Amino acid sequence: MHEMVKGANVGLAALSENVDAVIVSLGWASPTGEGDADVSVLLLDGDGKVRSDADFYFYNHPVAPDGSVQLLGKAPAGEGSEDRIGFDLTAIPAEVERIVVAASRYGGARFGELEDLRVTLADGSGEDLLRFAIDDAGSVSAFIFGELYRRGDEWKFRAVGQGYDTGLAGLATDFGVDIEDDAADGKTAEDDIVDEALDDAAAVEKAPAVEADGRPGAEAAPTSVVAAEAVPQAVALPAVPAPRGPGDDAQRTRAASRPRTAKKKVTLPRAAKRSLADNDSWTQARLFPVSALKSDRERETRATSVLLAVMAQVPEFGRRLTAGFGAPAGRMETFTEVSLPHGDTPRRPDGVIRVDRAGKLWTALVETKTNGNALKSEQVQAYMDIAARRGYEAVITLSNDVALEGSPLVDVKIDGRRKHKVALRHLSWAEVAHQAQMLIRHEGVGNSAHAWLLQELLLYLQHDNSGCHGFQNMGAAWVPVRKGIDDETLCQGDPRALEVVESWERLIRQVCLGLGGDLGQKVLPVQRARRGADPAQRRARMADELCAEGKLQAELRIDGAPGVLTVGADLRTARLRTSVEIPAPGQGYPLTWAKRLVRRLAEAPADLHVETLVEGETGGGPRGTLERLRPEPADMLPKNGARITGFRLTLVKGMGSGRGSAESGFIRSVDDAVRRFHGTVLVHLERPTPAKEAPVEGAAAG
Repeated sequence: MHEMVKGANVGLAALSENVDAVIVSLGWASPTGEGDADVSVLLLDGDGKVRSDADFYFYNHPVAPDGSVQLLGKAPAGEGSEDRIGFDLTAIPAEVERIVVAASRYGGARFGELEDLRVTLADGSGEDLLRFAIDDAGSVSAFIFGELYRRGDEWKFRAVGQGYDTGLAGLATDFGVDIEDDAADGKTAEDDIVDEALDDAAAVEKAPAVEADGRPGAEAAPTSVVAAEAVPQAVALPAVPAPRGPGDDAQRTRAASRPRTAKKKVTLPRAAKRSLADNDSWTQARLFPVSALKSDRERETRATSVLLAVMAQVPEFGRRLTAGFGAPAGRMETFTEVSLPHGDTPRRPDGVIRVDRAGKLWTALVETKTNGNALKSEQVQAYMDIAARRGYEAVITLSNDVALEGSPLVDVKIDGRRKHKVALRHLSWAEVAHQAQMLIRHEGVGNSAHAWLLQELLLYLQHDNSGCHGFQNMGAAWVPVRKGIDDETLCQGDPRALEVVESWERLIRQVCLGLGGDLGQKVLPVQRARRGADPAQRRARMADELCAEGKLQAELRIDGAPGVLTVGADLRTARLRTSVEIPAPGQGYPLTWAKRLVRRLAEAPADLHVETLVEGETGGGPRGTLERLRPEPADMLPKNGARITGFRLTLVKGMGSGRGSAESGFIRSVDDAVRRFHGTVLVHLERPTPAKEAPVEGAAAG
């Protein structure tokens, strides 16, 4: 991999032959596990300016209609997170000469507070081509990591490393994006977003065919949908308005000066419609029936066909699942049960995905497993060899297992002598369901038919007989390890402890997918710096802790939550703990803090454990259940007058002992504990208020 320094540049063609589509990843780590940033992209012409505000891609405008730019979202990596951006360089308009890749922080946060800032670029096969590490970000709230630019017919990358004190608004304005001055009439950007949400809600009442969504997309189509929770969702957005289209009139009145440039999209209501059935035993007709499936082979064949058909018919969904694998935006066709020559015996992969972009084909073979069936190395190896010989770009495996960073599900040998490289990628059924739920419940799709298709797919995946339920088994090592912890015979270095740690990590990643799909927010596991950057070393250290203490622990970062959610499993006592630490307010009196906290937790469980965190005391301060503290909030205050730094809220419950999918199983109990804590505790706590960017007036040209 090519290591870069600030100011250096390199031609992409010199690093790989497969650079028509690339993935740029911005990464960082936070010592506290709570630091984060949002990526943004600007397409610039020969004058170094955007052609229109539509050339500015950020959290509220994440996808280009032509597929040339797509913000793919965050994923855990090493000690922190990586935010990925997919570029189809063949689709970038000819008048665009530079692509600036940046990120921004909010709430008074600065990039100097983050660690291991870096940008990497991977080619269409997923191979990392270059890396630029940044160690001098400084006290800035926006930062340009690098830029892609043209030199003739070739694309090159430059390591920039430039910061902005004025945040995302200042950066965008320097490149010609028209950010309105929110202070002109005493209203903040949040006020305008609320106004927009109210306007949208009023419009829905008059024409309840569509629900507003803050993303650009296809034209609206009629459907019976209500705009639920429009205002609360809008208020949570950071204070940068959506970009305006190039045809907007600068002389319009205030009421019309902030249109929703994002076109209307369709989502489905959360509440089920009342059934017209005579009795509850009737089964509603479904597009994808599952009751007749009798064998694993039937389940694999049906699941593959259902998924690939919906991917081809719903462009937003198909693109969402393949963009991260290097697929371009284009016309997608999918096939099942194809036959391909391989020696004396032809091979029949479960499916094939083909994307046509300007006459150029991107092809991936698909191998599917359902229930607890594992992928077979020799089978995947054969498909990798076939793909390499035929010039295909990828092999995609799909199963209930969850891939771990640095730990492939199957071992395959790649012939380094071949010029054509094939990417091996994995999807879990839980991730497929997550992406479907995000689109039909939160982000929206182009029309009502697409929303209905995704709903039918989701209902199919969630059916007990589909075999697509996600990670559901802690593995063969689970019972022996629990027994070894009970009788104190489990020794450090036991490989079975490492297997349990890997299963725990898979479980936590799946819990994040499920909760994130329900909330419509990013939910990611936190990797603390103290556990090391290497995934294998981190898991080995956790396995040693499991042997010594009998405990498993993980942390989840939920967008909008006041702190990191910690979930721990004590295998000795068979207890699950979910907790969050919230900082003390910066102003006011401790008794006021205590009373306010008790009021906010009025609907929280009575057995919620509340502990006061005190400066300089590792043992903490006063503690008690919410039931005992409600009548006497003053009992939360330390008697010695020590300074309160925050509060720790904890729920404890018994955990299931089964290793499989039984109702009392461990996997189910962990998922239930996390959802219960979020739904009964976190939702009642005050979310941190993002700091407002200063109004930008007369920014200098960049």
